[in-house]
Amino acid sequence: MAKDLFMKLNPISIKPTRFDLREFSGLSPRSISSLCCISPRLLSRSHFISSRTLFSGENNDNILFPKKKIPVMVRCQTSLGIGRNQKWWEKELKRNMKSVTSPEDLVGSLLNAGDKLVVVDFFSPGCGGCKALHPKICKIAEKNPEVEFLQVNYEEQRSLCQSLHVHVLPFFRFYRGSSGRVCSFSCTNATIKKFKEALEKHGREQCSIGKTKGLEEKELVAMAANKDLSFDYKPKSSGEIRETKEKTIFPQKSPTLKEKDEEGSTILISHAGVV
Repeated sequence: MAKDLFMKLNPISIKPTRFDLREFSGLSPRSISSLCCISPRLLSRSHFISSRTLFSGENNDNILFPKKKIPVMVRCQTSLGIGRNQKWWEKELKRNMKSVTSPEDLVGSLLNAGDKLVVVDFFSPGCGGCKALHPKICKIAEKNPEVEFLQVNYEEQRSLCQSLHVHVLPFFRFYRGSSGRVCSFSCTNATIKKFKEALEKHGREQCSIGKTKGLEEKELVAMAANKDLSFDYKPKSSGEIRETKEKTIFPQKSPTLKEKDEEGSTILISHAGVV
């Protein structure tokens, strides 16, 4: 869409180079305007004099300045391309949707989510199924503001996706609290019902017991071992992993008063009976 845009030009003076205004004496105002982007309606050859008012700008664009030594306002023709260069995966994004920029970003986002359900969306710009599914995912994200959506671009994070064993697109992984990854699957527009069912199942309010898990230990180790990723991670010992699992599966609870009394009393049993 073409629109008039007013720009303020400050006059300057430079030494003439290879350009000479006399070379443009046979050009119409419309031809000159195509060089300097000034509307033909406001342009005439009498507006410009001497070769000092013509110079080469950035990208070899020819720019003309008025002859008067005062700032002037000129009308320029420009095309508004707002959103024209926007990628399809950048459109319709909601507040609870963000792009993953690095392995550290993914790990940190999962750990900082707490008890929130986190949906990790693996996609590729050249994937037709991903493009068709994107608007529906955005609508689902809008209806579920309590759920966090992380977008992982396969082309930009190829090594990360390979470390996580993501080989089919579009692909989704659901993470929540101390449970870590609760499900993973691939779906398309035709099987969007699978996504909605998983969201309904794992999106219910709940309070996790224990720390937020995030990625699995073997995934973190694989990411650290990948030479293409600058990701540092110190693997846990087998004892630490076992202790973490036990705390998650069998959380410790405080003993009751009755249990304390029973522990404090001593009962001796002999052949004659209770002592």
